[in-house]
Amino acid sequence: MPELPEVETTRRGIAPYLSGQSIANVVIRNSQLRWPIQDDLPELMTGLTIQSVSRRAKYILLDCGTGKLLLHLGMSGSLRVLPGDSIQCLELPGKHDHFDLVLKNQTILRLRDPRRFGAVLWHSEAIFQHSLLRHLGPEPLTADFNAQYLFERLRASRSGIKQNIMNNQVVVGVGNIYANEALFSAGINPKTTADSISKVRYGKLVFAIKTTLQLAIEAGGSSLRDFVKSDGKPGYFQQHYWVYGRAGQSCKKCNNTIQQIKQGQRSSFYCPSCQRA
Repeated sequence: MPELPEVETTRRGIAPYLSGQSIANVVIRNSQLRWPIQDDLPELMTGLTIQSVSRRAKYILLDCGTGKLLLHLGMSGSLRVLPGDSIQCLELPGKHDHFDLVLKNQTILRLRDPRRFGAVLWHSEAIFQHSLLRHLGPEPLTADFNAQYLFERLRASRSGIKQNIMNNQVVVGVGNIYANEALFSAGINPKTTADSISKVRYGKLVFAIKTTLQLAIEAGGSSLRDFVKSDGKPGYFQQHYWVYGRAGQSCKKCNNTIQQIKQGQRSSFYCPSCQRA
Protein backbone atom coordinates (compact mmCIF):
# COMPACT_ATOMS: atom_id res chain seq x y z
CA MET A 1 0.00 0.00 0.00
CA PRO A 2 1.40 3.43 -0.87
CA GLU A 3 2.31 5.26 2.36
CA LEU A 4 3.20 8.89 3.05
CA PRO A 5 6.55 8.89 1.17
CA GLU A 6 4.95 7.34 -1.90
CA VAL A 7 2.02 9.76 -1.80
CA GLU A 8 4.29 12.78 -1.24
CA THR A 9 6.52 11.60 -4.10
CA THR A 10 3.43 11.41 -6.30
CA ARG A 11 2.24 14.87 -5.19
CA ARG A 12 5.60 16.41 -6.03
CA GLY A 13 5.59 14.65 -9.38
CA ILE A 14 2.15 15.82 -10.53
CA ALA A 15 2.05 19.31 -9.00
CA PRO A 16 4.15 21.10 -11.68
CA TYR A 17 1.86 19.78 -14.41
CA LEU A 18 -1.43 20.61 -12.66
CA SER A 19 -0.97 23.84 -10.71
CA GLY A 20 -2.52 26.81 -12.48
CA GLN A 21 -4.04 24.67 -15.25
CA SER A 22 -7.69 24.67 -16.33
CA ILE A 23 -9.74 21.49 -16.52
CA ALA A 24 -11.18 20.64 -19.94
CA ASN A 25 -12.84 17.33 -19.14
CA VAL A 26 -13.29 14.61 -16.53
CA VAL A 27 -13.51 11.01 -17.75
CA ILE A 28 -14.99 8.35 -15.48
CA ARG A 29 -14.58 4.83 -16.88
CA ASN A 30 -15.41 2.96 -13.70
CA SER A 31 -17.01 4.82 -10.81
CA GLN A 32 -16.98 1.83 -8.45
CA LEU A 33 -13.94 2.56 -6.31
CA ARG A 34 -13.88 2.35 -2.50
CA TRP A 35 -16.55 5.05 -2.58
CA PRO A 36 -18.41 5.60 -5.86
CA ILE A 37 -17.27 8.58 -7.94
CA GLN A 38 -20.24 10.94 -8.19
CA ASP A 39 -21.84 11.05 -11.64
CA ASP A 40 -21.92 14.84 -11.88
CA LEU A 41 -18.17 15.30 -11.27
CA PRO A 42 -17.51 16.29 -14.94
CA GLU A 43 -20.11 19.05 -14.66
CA LEU A 44 -18.71 20.28 -11.34
CA MET A 45 -15.05 20.38 -12.41
CA THR A 46 -14.99 21.24 -16.11
CA GLY A 47 -13.78 24.81 -16.58
CA LEU A 48 -12.27 25.15 -13.11
CA THR A 49 -8.61 25.98 -12.50
CA ILE A 50 -6.43 23.88 -10.23
CA GLN A 51 -5.02 26.42 -7.79
CA SER A 52 -2.77 24.10 -5.79
CA VAL A 53 -1.83 20.46 -5.21
CA SER A 54 -1.33 19.55 -1.55
CA ARG A 55 -1.34 16.49 0.69
CA ARG A 56 -2.94 15.56 4.01
CA ALA A 57 -1.88 12.18 5.34
CA LYS A 58 -2.26 9.84 2.33
CA TYR A 59 -4.76 12.06 0.52
CA ILE A 60 -3.75 14.30 -2.40
CA LEU A 61 -5.88 17.44 -2.51
CA LEU A 62 -6.52 19.41 -5.70
CA ASP A 63 -7.81 22.87 -4.78
CA CYS A 64 -10.13 24.04 -7.55
CA GLY A 65 -11.51 27.14 -5.85
CA THR A 66 -15.15 26.12 -5.47
CA GLY A 67 -14.11 22.79 -3.97
CA LYS A 68 -11.33 20.28 -3.55
CA LEU A 69 -10.81 16.89 -5.14
CA LEU A 70 -9.54 14.26 -2.71
CA LEU A 71 -7.50 11.49 -4.33
CA HIS A 72 -6.42 8.33 -2.53
CA LEU A 73 -4.30 5.58 -4.08
CA GLY A 74 -5.83 2.76 -2.06
CA MET A 75 -3.90 -0.52 -1.92
CA SER A 76 -2.28 -0.53 -5.34
CA GLY A 77 -3.20 2.67 -7.16
CA SER A 78 -1.00 5.17 -8.94
CA LEU A 79 -1.40 8.56 -10.59
CA ARG A 80 0.32 9.10 -13.92
CA VAL A 81 0.84 12.35 -15.80
CA LEU A 82 0.60 12.04 -19.56
CA PRO A 83 1.85 15.34 -21.06
CA GLY A 84 -0.12 16.69 -24.00
CA ASP A 85 2.84 16.36 -26.38
CA SER A 86 3.60 12.81 -25.29
CA ILE A 87 3.15 9.73 -27.44
CA GLN A 88 1.63 8.15 -24.31
CA CYS A 89 -1.50 10.25 -24.84
CA LEU A 90 -2.15 8.24 -27.98
CA GLU A 91 -2.25 5.03 -25.95
CA LEU A 92 -5.63 3.59 -25.14
CA PRO A 93 -6.38 3.47 -21.41
CA GLY A 94 -5.87 0.08 -19.81
CA LYS A 95 -8.31 -2.15 -17.97
CA HIS A 96 -7.49 -0.58 -14.61
CA ASP A 97 -7.36 3.08 -15.75
CA HIS A 98 -10.60 4.23 -14.13
CA PHE A 99 -10.35 8.03 -14.08
CA ASP A 100 -8.82 10.81 -16.19
CA LEU A 101 -8.54 14.50 -15.43
CA VAL A 102 -7.97 16.19 -18.79
CA LEU A 103 -6.47 19.68 -18.82
CA LYS A 104 -6.94 22.33 -21.51
CA ASN A 105 -3.30 21.93 -22.56
CA GLN A 106 -4.15 18.24 -23.25
CA THR A 107 -2.16 16.93 -20.27
CA ILE A 108 -3.92 14.00 -18.63
CA LEU A 109 -3.81 12.96 -14.97
CA ARG A 110 -4.74 9.27 -14.96
CA LEU A 111 -5.68 7.09 -11.99
CA ARG A 112 -4.79 3.43 -12.32
CA ASP A 113 -6.18 1.26 -9.54
CA PRO A 114 -6.23 -2.53 -10.11
CA ARG A 115 -7.87 -3.36 -6.77
CA ARG A 116 -10.24 -0.37 -6.76
CA PHE A 117 -9.61 0.59 -3.12
CA GLY A 118 -8.71 4.14 -4.11
CA ALA A 119 -10.94 7.21 -3.96
CA VAL A 120 -11.92 10.22 -6.06
CA LEU A 121 -14.07 12.48 -3.88
CA TRP A 122 -15.33 16.04 -4.40
CA HIS A 123 -15.83 18.26 -1.34
CA SER A 124 -17.11 21.82 -1.50
CA GLU A 125 -17.13 22.56 2.25
CA ALA A 126 -14.22 23.22 4.65
CA ILE A 127 -11.84 20.48 3.58
CA PHE A 128 -10.28 19.66 6.93
CA GLN A 129 -13.75 19.05 8.38
CA HIS A 130 -14.27 16.22 5.91
CA SER A 131 -15.04 12.99 7.78
CA LEU A 132 -11.88 11.35 6.39
CA LEU A 133 -9.61 14.17 7.59
CA ARG A 134 -10.94 15.79 10.74
CA HIS A 135 -9.73 13.18 13.23
CA LEU A 136 -6.22 12.77 11.86
CA GLY A 137 -3.12 13.37 13.95
CA PRO A 138 -0.32 15.80 13.04
CA GLU A 139 1.84 15.51 9.96
CA PRO A 140 5.13 13.82 10.96
CA LEU A 141 7.35 16.26 9.07
CA THR A 142 5.94 19.36 10.78
CA ALA A 143 6.93 21.08 14.03
CA ASP A 144 3.64 19.96 15.61
CA PHE A 145 5.02 16.43 15.74
CA ASN A 146 7.64 16.58 18.48
CA ALA A 147 8.86 14.75 21.59
CA GLN A 148 6.62 16.68 23.98
CA TYR A 149 3.52 15.93 21.89
CA LEU A 150 4.29 12.22 21.55
CA PHE A 151 5.21 11.83 25.23
CA GLU A 152 1.98 13.49 26.38
CA ARG A 153 -0.16 11.68 23.80
CA LEU A 154 1.14 8.19 24.63
CA ARG A 155 2.09 8.40 28.30
CA ALA A 156 -1.01 6.38 29.34
CA SER A 157 -0.86 3.81 26.53
CA ARG A 158 0.16 0.30 27.54
CA SER A 159 0.16 -1.05 24.00
CA GLY A 160 3.30 -1.54 21.93
CA ILE A 161 4.97 1.57 20.57
CA LYS A 162 4.84 0.32 16.98
CA GLN A 163 1.04 0.07 16.96
CA ASN A 164 0.84 3.58 18.41
CA ILE A 165 3.01 5.31 15.83
CA MET A 166 1.04 3.54 13.09
CA ASN A 167 -2.22 4.98 14.46
CA ASN A 168 -3.30 7.84 12.18
CA GLN A 169 -4.99 9.59 15.10
CA VAL A 170 -1.58 9.80 16.82
CA VAL A 171 0.48 10.74 13.75
CA VAL A 172 -0.28 10.26 10.07
CA GLY A 173 1.70 8.43 7.45
CA VAL A 174 3.96 6.14 9.49
CA GLY A 175 3.11 2.90 7.74
CA ASN A 176 4.48 -0.53 8.57
CA ILE A 177 7.70 -0.25 6.58
CA TYR A 178 8.64 3.14 8.01
CA ALA A 179 7.61 2.26 11.58
CA ASN A 180 9.98 -0.72 11.51
CA GLU A 181 12.83 1.31 10.07
CA ALA A 182 12.34 4.29 12.42
CA LEU A 183 12.22 2.10 15.53
CA PHE A 184 15.46 0.44 14.49
CA SER A 185 17.07 3.82 13.93
CA ALA A 186 15.91 4.98 17.39
CA GLY A 187 17.04 1.73 19.06
CA ILE A 188 13.55 0.96 20.40
CA ASN A 189 12.04 -2.53 20.40
CA PRO A 190 8.62 -2.58 18.67
CA LYS A 191 7.17 -4.51 21.64
CA THR A 192 8.10 -1.80 24.17
CA THR A 193 4.96 -0.31 25.70
CA ALA A 194 4.42 3.34 24.92
CA ASP A 195 3.99 4.35 28.58
CA SER A 196 7.49 3.11 29.46
CA ILE A 197 9.34 5.39 27.04
CA SER A 198 10.92 8.58 28.38
CA LYS A 199 10.61 11.99 26.74
CA VAL A 200 14.30 11.81 25.78
CA ARG A 201 13.77 8.54 23.93
CA TYR A 202 10.66 9.95 22.31
CA GLY A 203 12.87 12.73 21.03
CA LYS A 204 15.10 10.12 19.38
CA LEU A 205 12.06 8.37 17.93
CA VAL A 206 10.59 11.60 16.52
CA PHE A 207 13.94 12.39 14.90
CA ALA A 208 14.15 8.84 13.50
CA ILE A 209 10.62 9.01 12.05
CA LYS A 210 11.28 12.37 10.38
CA THR A 211 14.66 11.24 9.02
CA THR A 212 13.33 7.90 7.76
CA LEU A 213 10.41 9.53 5.95
CA GLN A 214 12.62 12.24 4.43
CA LEU A 215 15.08 9.68 3.13
CA ALA A 216 12.23 7.61 1.70
CA ILE A 217 10.79 10.65 -0.09
CA GLU A 218 14.21 11.48 -1.54
CA ALA A 219 14.47 7.88 -2.78
CA GLY A 220 11.04 8.06 -4.39
CA GLY A 221 9.36 5.76 -1.87
CA SER A 222 9.33 1.99 -1.81
CA SER A 223 8.21 -0.04 -4.82
CA LEU A 224 6.36 -2.93 -3.25
CA ARG A 225 3.77 -4.67 -5.44
CA ASP A 226 2.26 -2.12 -7.80
CA PHE A 227 3.51 1.27 -6.63
CA VAL A 228 5.21 3.50 -9.19
CA LYS A 229 5.91 7.22 -9.16
CA SER A 230 3.95 9.70 -11.28
CA ASP A 231 6.43 9.21 -14.12
CA GLY A 232 5.86 5.45 -14.06
CA LYS A 233 9.27 4.68 -12.56
CA PRO A 234 9.76 2.77 -9.29
CA GLY A 235 11.02 4.16 -6.00
CA TYR A 236 14.20 2.78 -4.49
CA PHE A 237 13.99 3.14 -0.71
CA GLN A 238 13.68 -0.64 -0.30
CA GLN A 239 17.38 -0.84 -1.14
CA HIS A 240 18.11 0.99 2.14
CA TYR A 241 16.09 -1.19 4.56
CA TRP A 242 17.86 -2.04 7.80
CA VAL A 243 15.28 -4.50 9.17
CA TYR A 244 12.07 -4.57 7.12
CA GLY A 245 11.69 -7.86 5.25
CA ARG A 246 15.11 -9.08 6.47
CA ALA A 247 14.05 -11.76 8.97
CA GLY A 248 16.80 -14.34 9.44
CA GLN A 249 19.47 -12.12 7.89
CA SER A 250 22.36 -10.49 9.72
CA CYS A 251 21.92 -7.04 11.18
CA LYS A 252 23.95 -4.53 9.18
CA LYS A 253 25.13 -2.90 12.42
CA CYS A 254 25.89 -5.71 14.87
CA ASN A 255 25.70 -8.93 12.82
CA ASN A 256 22.98 -10.38 15.08
CA THR A 257 19.98 -12.07 13.43
CA ILE A 258 16.94 -9.97 12.49
CA GLN A 259 13.78 -11.31 14.13
CA GLN A 260 10.19 -11.24 12.89
CA ILE A 261 7.01 -11.21 15.02
CA LYS A 262 3.33 -10.43 14.45
CA GLN A 263 1.80 -7.32 16.01
CA GLY A 264 -1.77 -6.40 15.24
CA GLN A 265 -1.76 -8.69 12.18
CA ARG A 266 1.27 -6.87 10.78
CA SER A 267 4.84 -8.16 10.62
CA SER A 268 7.42 -6.43 12.79
CA PHE A 269 11.13 -6.78 12.13
CA TYR A 270 13.82 -5.86 14.65
CA CYS A 271 17.30 -6.59 15.89
CA PRO A 272 17.20 -7.91 19.47
CA SER A 273 20.69 -6.55 20.09
CA CYS A 274 20.29 -3.03 18.67
CA GLN A 275 16.72 -2.68 19.94
CA ARG A 276 16.87 -4.06 23.48
CA ALA A 277 14.03 -2.01 25.00
